[in-house]
Amino acid sequence: MTPTRFAADRVWAERAARPLRLTAGPDARPTPSELSALRDGLLRRDELAAALVKAVKPAVLHRALATGPSGEHPEAIRTFYAAALARPDWVDDDLLERGAEACRTYGMDAGLVLAYGSLLGGYRTAAALEPLVRTGRLAGGETLRRIQETSLWWRAVTAPGGLRPDAEGFRLTLHVRVMHALVNARLEPDWDVAVRGLPINQYDQASTLGVFSTSFLLHLRLLGVRVTRTDARAVMHLWSYIGWLMGVDDAWLPHTERRGRRLLYHFLANDPPPDANSVALARALITMSDDVLDSNWRRTYERERALSVSTWLLGRRAMRDLGLPYRPGWYGLARIAANLLVSHGLGRLPGGRARLLSRSERQARDQFARWGNPL
Repeated sequence: MTPTRFAADRVWAERAARPLRLTAGPDARPTPSELSALRDGLLRRDELAAALVKAVKPAVLHRALATGPSGEHPEAIRTFYAAALARPDWVDDDLLERGAEACRTYGMDAGLVLAYGSLLGGYRTAAALEPLVRTGRLAGGETLRRIQETSLWWRAVTAPGGLRPDAEGFRLTLHVRVMHALVNARLEPDWDVAVRGLPINQYDQASTLGVFSTSFLLHLRLLGVRVTRTDARAVMHLWSYIGWLMGVDDAWLPHTERRGRRLLYHFLANDPPPDANSVALARALITMSDDVLDSNWRRTYERERALSVSTWLLGRRAMRDLGLPYRPGWYGLARIAANLLVSHGLGRLPGGRARLLSRSERQARDQFARWGNPL
């Protein structure tokens, strides 16, 4: 069985995916076996986490996830942790640290890209949105809180040593993996698999990994950020390991930018077009700061800034797909001007990377303070 969402509108999907195809090289198009794997991925879940949530009560799971792999746990939890601790041979600790450090140096540009490039760009297709709406995690007043949670997780996995087994990033990543399995267990009994595939499936998990890695780097460059080859390689390595910890199939871990672009093109070229969920979630994201800002001019500025940078990163057609108004790309141009001085200028000087890291930390504290949640 192939869920009917797969390649539901080939004309729309190919048009939306064309920029990725142009960056992915001459062999961008999927082979017949790759197309078969994509279809199959819609019907496959993370079986290790699924077995865990079937065997262990949620209250016990939450305690075990808070304790970490060193605690006293039932056999099913020990099996889960043992699999997560059995790192693949390809994992390189030096590359993990370099990738995490690179992510932190990108500062406010990383936040802009993750919100208005990766997340908003992901809303452009209806592929993985229904579980978000069903669980209420990215709608209405929940939007800002979920963005804050995702930002805290992102900071944890990119912290120095953040993916060591005793670190917060490692713990939170496995927590997210188990939460995905719990959502599947909750939604699957009345889920329309013939239309959508499984609620949280391998195809959508791998595609989401692509927007945190491949799309992330592409959009940073659109804001004028200097991304060196060494840093790009390290960032892709970091997110490949995070994807592995999250239960993404080995075959769909990106590893390199070239491979990541090709994989992300395969997903987008077979995704369904936007639906009402796309429009609702996009509007909630653009207005997410309204409730924490105390002046009309500031709320207006933040919405206009969000629309401007979204248009710059995603393009006019994507904004139309999302039901959002087009805005001139003034904020994208402002970031390019700033990054010519800071990222390309300061970043190349002796000690420049340390200054970028310090600057980025200040920006993160300022952002969380604006959200009313100081770091």
